[in-house]
Amino acid sequence: MESAEIRRRWLSFFEERGHTVVPSASLIADDPTLLLVPAGMVPFKPYFLGEVKPPYARATSVQKCVRTPDIEEVGKTTRHGTFFQMCGNFSFGDYFKEGAITLGWELLTSSVADGGYGLDPERLWVTVYLDDDEAEQIWREKIGVPAERIQRLGKKDNYWSMGVPGPCGPCSEINYDRGPEFGVEGGPAVNDERYVEIWNLVFMQFERGPGEGKDDFPILGELPSKNIDTGLGLERLAMILQGVQNMYETDTLRVVMDKATELTGVRYGADHGSDVSLRVVADHIRTSTMLIGDGVTPGNEGRGYVLRRIMRRAIRNMRLLGATEPVVAALVDVVIGTMGEQYPELETDRKRIEAVALAEEAAFLKALKGGTNILDTAVTETKAAGGRVLPGDKAFLLHDTWGFPIDLTLEMASEQGLSVDEDGFRRLMKEQRERAKADAKAKKSGHADLSAYRSVADNSGSTEFTGYTTTEGESTVVGLLVDGVPSPAATEGDDVEIVLDRTPFYAEGGGQLADQGRIRLDSGAVVQIRDVQQPVPGVSVHKGTVQVGEVTVGASAYAAIDLTRRRAIARAHSATHLTHQALRDALGPTAAQAGSENSPGRFRFDFGSPAAVPGTVLLDVEQKINEVLARELDVQAEVMSIDEAKKQGAIAEFGEKYGERVRVVTIGDFSKELCGGTHVHNTAQLGLVKLLGESSIGSGVRRIEALVGVDAYSFLAKEHTVVAQLQELVKGRSEELPEKIAGMLGKLKDAEKEIEKFRAEKVLAAAAGLAGSAKDVRGTALVTGQVPDGTSADDLRRLVLDVRGRISGDRPVVVALFTTAGGRPLTVIATNEAARERGLKAGDLVRTAAKTLGGGGGGKPDLAQGGGQNPEAIGDAVAAVERLVAETA
Repeated sequence: MESAEIRRRWLSFFEERGHTVVPSASLIADDPTLLLVPAGMVPFKPYFLGEVKPPYARATSVQKCVRTPDIEEVGKTTRHGTFFQMCGNFSFGDYFKEGAITLGWELLTSSVADGGYGLDPERLWVTVYLDDDEAEQIWREKIGVPAERIQRLGKKDNYWSMGVPGPCGPCSEINYDRGPEFGVEGGPAVNDERYVEIWNLVFMQFERGPGEGKDDFPILGELPSKNIDTGLGLERLAMILQGVQNMYETDTLRVVMDKATELTGVRYGADHGSDVSLRVVADHIRTSTMLIGDGVTPGNEGRGYVLRRIMRRAIRNMRLLGATEPVVAALVDVVIGTMGEQYPELETDRKRIEAVALAEEAAFLKALKGGTNILDTAVTETKAAGGRVLPGDKAFLLHDTWGFPIDLTLEMASEQGLSVDEDGFRRLMKEQRERAKADAKAKKSGHADLSAYRSVADNSGSTEFTGYTTTEGESTVVGLLVDGVPSPAATEGDDVEIVLDRTPFYAEGGGQLADQGRIRLDSGAVVQIRDVQQPVPGVSVHKGTVQVGEVTVGASAYAAIDLTRRRAIARAHSATHLTHQALRDALGPTAAQAGSENSPGRFRFDFGSPAAVPGTVLLDVEQKINEVLARELDVQAEVMSIDEAKKQGAIAEFGEKYGERVRVVTIGDFSKELCGGTHVHNTAQLGLVKLLGESSIGSGVRRIEALVGVDAYSFLAKEHTVVAQLQELVKGRSEELPEKIAGMLGKLKDAEKEIEKFRAEKVLAAAAGLAGSAKDVRGTALVTGQVPDGTSADDLRRLVLDVRGRISGDRPVVVALFTTAGGRPLTVIATNEAARERGLKAGDLVRTAAKTLGGGGGGKPDLAQGGGQNPEAIGDAVAAVERLVAETA
């Protein structure tokens, strides 16, 4: 049974039994504590935590998930993978243990003809929590599982929580016996390789307190409403139903390995080392494709770094397998082909996905070349110092900066006769991981900070936003925090967070900055509002300072936004929509929105593009936008179902989470987007849009910055003034300016070349005199001296080599010259072959000189360069070099 059919049967089975089918959420977690969605229940987390009332009593989904804590183990074992699909069914206060167990058993054991998976009931084993007699009894008496195939396990294995205070409960796992060829008998308590877990049923019936680890926390009592959260690993079930040994041999991964085999000629199963590489390629390329599909772009932080790391591991493993040409395009094509049936958006966004992936491959191949140069330098320095082990910090630098995995560094160092300080490398890696864990733990503690907002939501409900139709209005204070702590009152000078039952203030979101303004109370109190956020869904928190009087919970209030600011932001937001559509018209659908910020009078817009947008294209986009403004198109907003919005062709932003009902903003016949922000009523209200330019902000992502309305006019007015001044200076018309200024710059460049040539000739003219001043130090010709200040490093290097060449090559020669450039001392030292045979190496001499100068340096045995901080120490540095020559020669 193919993976797509497993998925279809799952959703169909539960839909027929009263469950709402919920589409997979984006891999970009809608949760500040998570980079990526690691489990099927994550999209339902607000319901389980009580932050939001669930819109259904029963739900089912097949959720895309990514986990990367053991990324180095991927491929080495057949159980580790980064991307997987978690099939789940959920009950919110509806059915509980008996319902979940009965449904699970029915789906697994029903025949294929009847819509089930057709597993042999005799091969299914069950585990329950130690003291969960209720679940054990249901399995034994209701389902008929023999007692000998039911095992009880402890808190570590069969108890679930989110890792923070909140809902928790015992689990019951369904395991499949793969047979004696996979190990000894005895059930999952003895051998989890043979008895593989396929389905975990979580019974959320208790509330837990604070504590560390999986089992060190107290149980505070029962929940008022009991929930069900289950998860079945689609890949694990596919492994069983397709009769293969491991998940890498299932249909959606095997085809990727087959393509890698075709590209490299390396057959799967022939060698353990190459098998590991093929598995890494299959897993990582699939994960990369799915991440890019959901809007993640390669970068050096957060989820962007996760993507970059796994992509580079895949590319590196392809090169280890023998690939010499770019391979990502062919591999991504296979992934889209095999996963596209389950996730059609992959086919829809194929061009964008391929563009981002190809750009990252090109960047890494370039980095691979640069990193190789760094490694070669490190190897040379290590050997020059007489070492045989490459320092761990060099390996870490290659890994962290250039994306070199440690095994690549090990292999390349070995080729040059060196080992690597792996302990030092792993220590630095451990320190980095511990810092990351500490950051993640600090973020998780934010749950406690949200309790006050959740309490307001529970007591007063969501904040009603009135800002689409009005800019001021009456309301009531339903929540108040002073310095982050709930309080019944606040007085003049206090920094406060106010929750109103209804508000015209827009809370920051969707790229639009928050409104500012004032809240006046009937008592005469005034609060100046500087920011509005939604820390929990539906609750708008107004942040500001009490200017006059006392604010109390329950008080009547009148909220009014800064209308000038709102209108300026609305112009920017509408201009962002126009820019998005104009870019897509010019560049195609790959120019999808990757982020934005709409602020008063200006905006920035991030979009996908593998290369810079040509200036002519940017001018065309700007012209098209302003032509739309002149057409005076009406801007309208309508709330509709997400399916209807898609049918109408509305554009959705990558990574954004949308509900069943969405707001669609339409600008005439030009643009249609899903958007919750505020906009103008007609494009003529924008006045003018000026694109300032575009730049790269990461691999495959560009950013446009622009001005709108009066801000755009003011910019152009200043530009006109500057142009007028230049016209006066060069005595020409505006259209002649580029040519005239280019001519002036050309003459300036020619003059600089002449000056540089004169300077070089003057410096080199001193070569003969310096060569003649050579001192004999124990048979070695030593030239030292200080040349005029301001001599460049290149000129100093040429002079040193010229002097060395003027002295007879049959005797040892050392030339060490110094200068001061930019207020800092600089030295270049050269030796000939005869001097090096005596142990006189330029690198050693430079390090001695540079240390005296208060700096550092290095290079090759025949030529090295260094510098420092103290130009007054040049004389001491000369003496240090002379002493070292005398001691060594």
